[in-house]
Amino acid sequence: MAFDPSSPTDPQDSRPAPAASTNGEAVEQSVPYTSGTEGYDTYRIPAVVRTKAGTLIAFAEARAGTSDTGEIVVVAKRSGDGGRTWGPLRLVAGDGTGTQGNPCPVADLHSGRVILLTCTNGADATETAIMAGEVEPADGRRVWVQHSDDDGATFSRPREITADVKHPDWRWYATGPGHAIALTTGPYRGRLVVPANHSTAPPAGSADTGTEPKYYGGHCLFSDDGGTTWHIGFLDDAPDGVVNANETTAAQLPDGRVYFNTRNQNGTAPGVRADALSADGGRTLLHPYAPQPGLAGTVVQGSVLQPAHGPLLFSGPADPARRAEMQLRASHDGGRTWSTVLTLSAQPAAYSDLVEITADHVGLLYETGPRTPTDTITFARIPLRPSR
Repeated sequence: MAFDPSSPTDPQDSRPAPAASTNGEAVEQSVPYTSGTEGYDTYRIPAVVRTKAGTLIAFAEARAGTSDTGEIVVVAKRSGDGGRTWGPLRLVAGDGTGTQGNPCPVADLHSGRVILLTCTNGADATETAIMAGEVEPADGRRVWVQHSDDDGATFSRPREITADVKHPDWRWYATGPGHAIALTTGPYRGRLVVPANHSTAPPAGSADTGTEPKYYGGHCLFSDDGGTTWHIGFLDDAPDGVVNANETTAAQLPDGRVYFNTRNQNGTAPGVRADALSADGGRTLLHPYAPQPGLAGTVVQGSVLQPAHGPLLFSGPADPARRAEMQLRASHDGGRTWSTVLTLSAQPAAYSDLVEITADHVGLLYETGPRTPTDTITFARIPLRPSR
């Protein structure tokens, strides 16, 4: 596969991003979210989905400040032209009195319904306090689902599913963030799979507080009825401190297996990423998460995507010392080995999410900016040419 840069952003687009490049050639970009505009201090945590009609929906957390805790809601913008321009900002979830975030959208294969999972906690409940067990259940992490039947123009009210998808002894909990997947082939075709993570409590008598990274673990959720009912799939949360599964992304490989790639949160294993495979639609793993040293960078969320015509793709910052240098990397062997195919820029960059726009283009929604990674959430249209 080769990546063909296209022309710079149309001059009619508002707030055009700096041109990304590979071998000095430009990639078309637009900027759906700019921090400090449209009523919010900061936009973070991008997630993007393509609807059955071909519309792109770019989700983000809209924050009253820069903190991961506080007054946070989930917003969305739609694009009908493949991410070149974006419609008005719409509030999707949250009332601004607490934290609602970790957007994880997916389009159902059969109905075309767009389904969105998010998580909430109290405005004063920090991740550290939740992991330490210092937060009342009502203010702890809770999980919600909602849907759109009109191509993302409006969404239903969130419906709580915490009791179905969170074990009682889990403390922290996060869906994605980034897109979930609908399986397109094999015996589980149509299943919705949501990558997720959680934290567990220390064993009785331990001097640990539960805030240690070794208590992070990975799991997934799945639904076989279009998002009505949800179940917990695999679990990988052995607190040995080697791989500490955290924010997670998933893709279905051409052979039908599901590939999971996770942020290794300060584990002792080499590298900052780990991965695993499932042959039963996410219900179990073929092996526990193993280190993936081929994806160099810093500790941060990333995204994977399996285009219909091309290799498995991964997006994430490549700078090992800081959140910067957003890259697109490719694997031709199902995630075993990786090579860099595109560097978007050397600027600060952090969270990202990949989407297939057409057979010839993929999109990357990512945090970046000239000063900090949270200056903007930018969208890059990346032309794609299958190898012959």
